[in-house]
Amino acid sequence: MIKAFHKRGTKGFTLIELMIVIAIIGILAAIAIPQFTAYRTRGYESQARSDAKNAYTAAQAFFSDSPGSAVSMAILGDYGFKSTQNVNTSIASGSDTMSTLSITASSTSGGKGFTVNSAGTITP
Repeated sequence: MIKAFHKRGTKGFTLIELMIVIAIIGILAAIAIPQFTAYRTRGYESQARSDAKNAYTAAQAFFSDSPGSAVSMAILGDYGFKSTQNVNTSIASGSDTMSTLSITASSTSGGKGFTVNSAGTITP
């Protein structure tokens, strides 16, 4: 069939062949771009969830050493917590006891924010 579009002695692609290739690339792009956006959002959410859990673990270490003291983000850094780039992590409440601790983390690039409570349960 392709030979029907070629004249004798000519080389290259016909306009129809090029248009078909462009149409196929357009269809693939229309499918791939929304999926790529969803993958990026899930990645941002994973970063925030990980930071919430890591901050909680550092708070546990702090409260095991100093049960009656108040915790802050600077102190959590001393106990090994390092925030991921583009993730905001904060102590929402309960900075003085482990039983009332609540830490939130959310990505500045989008997606859900996560909160970890004193029991270690992470909720979106």
